[in-house]
Amino acid sequence: MSQGRKSVVEESTHKGIVAGATVAGAVVVGALGFPILAGLAAIPATALTWSWWKHRSKNGIKF
Repeated sequence: MSQGRKSVVEESTHKGIVAGATVAGAVVVGALGFPILAGLAAIPATALTWSWWKHRSKNGIKF
């Protein structure tokens, strides 16, 4: 059974918050002067952001 529109939007919101927090964490680590750790933190941030973007486009949610 497919999900309702409301649950899809809630899931997208959750994925967006997690992706945004991960990106913010990578930026903070870089700003604190740890470029190698920032680069490593950017890898999961990129993956989570891509997952969120793909989820929104797959479900027809506008940006």
